[in-house]
Amino acid sequence: MPYRPPLVPHETFVADPPDLPVRRPGEEGLSALVRAEVSGTDGTGVTCKGTTADGESLAVVVSAAGEGVIRVRLSATPDARSRSARALSLVDPQPRPQPYPARITVAGDLVRVDAGGVVAEIRLDPWHLRFLGPDGRVLIAQNRGERDISGRLRTLPFGRSLVDGSVAAYHECFDAPGDERFVGLGEKFTRLDKRGQRALMWNFDAFGSESDRSHKSIPLYLSDRGYGVLVDSGMPVEFDICSSTHSCVQILVPDDLIDYYVIAGPTPAEILDRYDGLTGRPVLPPKWAFGTWISSGFFVDTQEKVLERARRIRAGGIPCDVLHLDCYWQVDGAWSDLAWDTSTFPDPAGMLATLAEQGFKVSLWMNPYVMTGSPVFAEADAAGYFLRRADGSTYIADVWHGSYPVCGIVDFTNPAATAWFTGLLRDLLRQGVMVFKTDFAEGVPADAVAHNGMTGVELHNVYTLLFNDAVAAVTREVAGHAMVWARSSFLGGQRHAAQWSGDVNATYPGMASTLRGGLSHGLSGVPFWSHDAGGFHGTPTPDLYVRWAQFGALSPLVRFHGTTSRLPWDFPDEAAGHAVEAIRLRYRLMPYIYSAAVTAARTGAPMLRALLVDSPADPAAWGAELEYRLGTDLLVAPMINPDGRRQVYLPAGRWIDYWTGEVHAGGRYLRVRAPLEQVPLFVRYGALIPTTEVRDTVGDGPFSDVTVVSWGGVDAETVVCDSDGDTTVRAVRDGDTLRVTVDGPLPVRRVRCAPVAGTEPPTTVSVNGIPT
Repeated sequence: MPYRPPLVPHETFVADPPDLPVRRPGEEGLSALVRAEVSGTDGTGVTCKGTTADGESLAVVVSAAGEGVIRVRLSATPDARSRSARALSLVDPQPRPQPYPARITVAGDLVRVDAGGVVAEIRLDPWHLRFLGPDGRVLIAQNRGERDISGRLRTLPFGRSLVDGSVAAYHECFDAPGDERFVGLGEKFTRLDKRGQRALMWNFDAFGSESDRSHKSIPLYLSDRGYGVLVDSGMPVEFDICSSTHSCVQILVPDDLIDYYVIAGPTPAEILDRYDGLTGRPVLPPKWAFGTWISSGFFVDTQEKVLERARRIRAGGIPCDVLHLDCYWQVDGAWSDLAWDTSTFPDPAGMLATLAEQGFKVSLWMNPYVMTGSPVFAEADAAGYFLRRADGSTYIADVWHGSYPVCGIVDFTNPAATAWFTGLLRDLLRQGVMVFKTDFAEGVPADAVAHNGMTGVELHNVYTLLFNDAVAAVTREVAGHAMVWARSSFLGGQRHAAQWSGDVNATYPGMASTLRGGLSHGLSGVPFWSHDAGGFHGTPTPDLYVRWAQFGALSPLVRFHGTTSRLPWDFPDEAAGHAVEAIRLRYRLMPYIYSAAVTAARTGAPMLRALLVDSPADPAAWGAELEYRLGTDLLVAPMINPDGRRQVYLPAGRWIDYWTGEVHAGGRYLRVRAPLEQVPLFVRYGALIPTTEVRDTVGDGPFSDVTVVSWGGVDAETVVCDSDGDTTVRAVRDGDTLRVTVDGPLPVRRVRCAPVAGTEPPTTVSVNGIPT
């Protein structure tokens, strides 16, 4: 839905979504399921012939899609598929090596499909479906449609709706107890709890990060009652999360069927693990990607400036692994034809070689649009490589909102177009470019037509997956890794690492809403997320620059980028110093950060973890939306106010102030005040945190010279993951002695006990029997 604030001009975009039709008062068209009869069973589930209130017949299939996962399909025919499936499949419901063997019972009007962690219980006449946990507790149940005092439906029950004789959408409706909370649905910059919101699964060019528009939509939500709901459709699905009526969740699917999964937990981490089993495991970025990315910014750049920037970074001792070159590595007005502007970059191969010698990887900005003024536009147009209009003409779109020339949109449903586009990228990778920032991809107009016959509505959301798949594949082929730095994403996009939040305003509220988006996206199955440190649009004040640098340094990945400079030396000395110290803290913590990344790739749980991930039974954790755990042992509360004060919720347990060593009891709120040089940071009491010395780069190889810091000097155990394998570190306190054993390749040189108030540190510490 377009963003239309009152009393200002409506903001429209070439790729705005179509509205669902509205039935006129008294018009028929609701086709709700009222009864069904079993027509067959197999080893996974049951197929029913359903009858609707208007006498139509629909096929209903309820089946197990894995341990703890139930799939529900409603369609005109049992073999119906989502319209997006012509481009690619979003969900693979077939567990390996064979389908999950459900336990199916049919007893009169009652049918049960038992998938272990969840049971679907069907009442055939009148039709009703609910889902139970293993203990018999109701997780979620269908609602037959809520009516107001005049008898009008406020929500639509399980079935479909016709307008002018055509199917407009399928729909489902669930009961929502008054205290139920909901999270997920992609990178949403609104409140973390989506109750009271209507979320449209349509990728927008969001113009920032402070509205209900977002670049990344994922039709998955999680409930604090221990389940998640995933809808398999690339169409603009709408989730009405207790908005039309506070007692229901309504799902509208403008597709040829509704195909959804109820995923049992009971914890959010278990739900995300099972979600990955359906949609694919996250791809771990290469190790160097967890170092600092420093950008040229969105303004004119040159080869000379890039080399000077690299020199100053190294001379200033600023840890950095990646230099990013934004739009102006190409000719202005020719974006994105993927060709160097040789007037400003006369020797790109030589520049790339020099930067590689200095330890820098190079990232280039690009997008899937080609401006009509580009020299390659006519060639690509003649070959039919762009999306078309219904009359067969090339769709020339204003994807830059009038700021830059109009463009053709590369059609990735055309194999020849994909080969042409990736061929241009292959040349750059062979030249020495390491990774691409895959910007935009939200601009497919609703009335466009693709090579494979898909309409723009059908293609719009999944287009970003095709785009990033193509870039990731050629990057893997040449550079040996599959990383991209993507702005837009959709269902299954966790295979595209990493993703960043887009063009956020350089303000404190902008930083806060960016954090909300990152937490929401992590709860949608995407663990590797980032943002523009300092904000993108505008120039941050010196204090905001520091605060955002601290937030970025303790995020999964960190990049400094904006419309103006984010280079430390372009800020006052004090601010520059504090920002660089935040980066150095990140590099000291890199063994811990990278270990958390490896774990996230294996499990699907986010690196930047909303508190509810580790404290799912704590109602306050479900409301904490401006703080997070980085991994499991560090709690970060970015300073979101210029006065340096904020409230922090500490979950159960004991938490140590990283800076002072003061111990705080969990399960309560804490008022904190942090000087500019310190981000509010807490360590779980008893944690073992691996650290290393600060170097210019993270690099690719295993860590060396690791120090493990014991926070509390007590019995503890941790697993540290590195590029050469996992290492188990165990600490046992025996009187005044702390004995540490290291089992694995990690080169632990020493163990240090952090000063913690109220505790007596051990007098002797040994590592594998050797005193340190």
